[in-house]
Amino acid sequence: MSQATTHAHTAHAAAAPTGPVHTRHGVCNLCEAICGLTFQVQGEGAQARIISVKGNEADPLSRGHICPKAVALKDLHEDPDRLRQPVKRVVEHGPNGPVTRWQTITWDEAFDAVVEGLARVRERHGANAVAVYQGNPNVHNWGNVTHGHLFFSQLKTRARFSATSADQLPHHVVAHWLYGHQLAIPIPDIDHTQYMLVLGGNPLASNGSLMTVPDVRARFKALKARGGKLVVVDPRRTETAAIADEHLAIDPGSDAAWLLGLIHTLFDEDLTQPGTLAPLLDQVGAVREAVAPFSPEATAAVTGIDAATTRRIARELAAAPGALAYGRMGVSTQAHGVVCQWAIQVINLLTGNVDREGGALLTSPALNLIQMKLMGPGHFDAWRSRVRGAPEFGGELPVSVLAEEMLTPGRGQVRALVTAAGNPVLSTPNGGQLERALSQLDFMVSIDFYVNETTRHADVILPPTCFVEHDHYDLVFLHLAVRNVARYSEAIVERSPGALHDWEIYSELATRYARRVWALERGGLKARLTGMLTRGLMKRLPPHRLLAIGLNRAGGKQRGLTLARLRAHPEGIDLGPLKPSLGQALTARNKRINLLPAGIRRELPQLVAPFTDAPSHTSGQPPLKLIGRRDVRSNNSWMHNSERLVSGKPRCTLWMHPDDAQRHAVADGQTVTLASRTGRVRVPVQVTADIRAGVVSLPHGWGHDRAGVQMQVAQAHAGVSINDLTDDRLTDRISANAAFSAVPVWIEAA
Repeated sequence: MSQATTHAHTAHAAAAPTGPVHTRHGVCNLCEAICGLTFQVQGEGAQARIISVKGNEADPLSRGHICPKAVALKDLHEDPDRLRQPVKRVVEHGPNGPVTRWQTITWDEAFDAVVEGLARVRERHGANAVAVYQGNPNVHNWGNVTHGHLFFSQLKTRARFSATSADQLPHHVVAHWLYGHQLAIPIPDIDHTQYMLVLGGNPLASNGSLMTVPDVRARFKALKARGGKLVVVDPRRTETAAIADEHLAIDPGSDAAWLLGLIHTLFDEDLTQPGTLAPLLDQVGAVREAVAPFSPEATAAVTGIDAATTRRIARELAAAPGALAYGRMGVSTQAHGVVCQWAIQVINLLTGNVDREGGALLTSPALNLIQMKLMGPGHFDAWRSRVRGAPEFGGELPVSVLAEEMLTPGRGQVRALVTAAGNPVLSTPNGGQLERALSQLDFMVSIDFYVNETTRHADVILPPTCFVEHDHYDLVFLHLAVRNVARYSEAIVERSPGALHDWEIYSELATRYARRVWALERGGLKARLTGMLTRGLMKRLPPHRLLAIGLNRAGGKQRGLTLARLRAHPEGIDLGPLKPSLGQALTARNKRINLLPAGIRRELPQLVAPFTDAPSHTSGQPPLKLIGRRDVRSNNSWMHNSERLVSGKPRCTLWMHPDDAQRHAVADGQTVTLASRTGRVRVPVQVTADIRAGVVSLPHGWGHDRAGVQMQVAQAHAGVSINDLTDDRLTDRISANAAFSAVPVWIEAA
């Protein structure tokens, strides 16, 4: 059997620009840093071309900072592989078997095909047979945030999934438990702290993550200049670890043990000093009892960090006038991710560094989704998945169970899928299994502008405009920014004739789908009419109109914030540094902080034996522990179709310590077969002392050698997918968030 594909669009014209040059201000929303940019644009209308991209020094948050990804905005806009019209997959029978091609269709044809395909599955198998997967870029594009729910809510399905559970779910569970809202995550006051402990994070590559912090290198430099200290805990000597005052190469997957050892020391040496939040803390004594078994001496053999060092770090955190612990991907994506994030918050609370200048503080964005009740507080374990019984959070099931929900027959089996700006084949665990599941679906639609490793399975692809073709206001990441700012930017260039923004796609799908399944909607006539009126109103309200309404509701006029003023200041308006606000908010709501939630209380006793028994191995070679890796030029899989971002020395290599290379008789540059329970890949080895012995590392987002992918640059730099090796059965024990860290792997003989 063979498969062939053809391009579904005419390559975007690349004629030399002519006409006057204009300066326009915008942002790079390719990663969480949302850096302010200055664009030089030549020409007018849809024929205008971006001729330069620079950092905007007037931006109050990014202060002129720019990384290589920002220039790729031009590449993305001009990419000949980017879809600009809807396409449908057509399978024809050729002499050598089925042949797949993509046929361009009109928007009306596309909307009708999508509505009919999804409605047909719903009518035959029920609403839960239709699943949704939303990828990471959804929160980078505000049209998805403002209008996506109009369509997704019409599906009436519990089979909702997103990249959250392949990344940051433990953060949200802990914020929900401790502070009453999934988005109430205290953000490092990096500009004022005297001591910053970073676990499993690499801000120099990510520009922050759940900590929007452009220009982070300069901020770390300022931290040191004022006499502060930066400590990084990571199995790899990351770019951030390389500039830190101290780097502790912890054994992957043991972060919870080490963090519990820090809490133990705070109690054991009488170092707790919660400060102004002390009257609001419940269960302090219970926490002390719960961590009693996890002394630094008991856990040192597991973590690889000696007890004296652990105790010293605890003392330094407690003694600094403003300090904080911050943990990201490496500590969330492991078997004890929720425990890790809980322990980090407990450390910051017990040392008085939550709601304190130089510690961790809540932000005060102009549009506060929490205060305006535009985002729910979250709920946990209200129901469970059909096959494995994994808990939901905030209405979403963990993506680790997506494939099994498709592959396992029975009532509620997922038979149709909607993907929005996501590539779960390359970004979720056991991608090979998910590929098999996608090939068996009755219907699939993707809202995306590439034929990638996931969307190649779709029946219809609906491509929205790209980032520089629409306006932007950041609704989510300003809640996570290290400084309060407000910033609205107009489109940099006009969209092509006939192109639709994402919010327009969702509005139209919502309207047509609701009309199609009218007979199936629950509720009375009044409820249906209310829904129709709401959808009709929202369809006529573009995101910028909603922004104007939201600013008015949030008291923007009193603060001098209106849409007109934001338009007059596209570089952004500075709203000042982070300030203490959590204590007042809790008191106003008559809320307290339960320092030992029931889920943690149940989990900690089960961790005692694994964290206190000395590690042992059976005879033979023990497995290596696989961890991920991030590069500043590579945020997600779809960024690999820019030549300037993938050029140079190959970055999809397997990092291996010299001792492990010698033990396995592997030379630098040699290609090896790396195997796990779920699959195997062949990848070149990069021998380096910048990784802990017994640990190997592969970067995320590669593996573009699948047949049918229409991303020419990416295919020429294919690499391998780490998620052909990660295991859907390895998850966080509490939330079922994917556990990408410490995956057991083996080097196979050639």
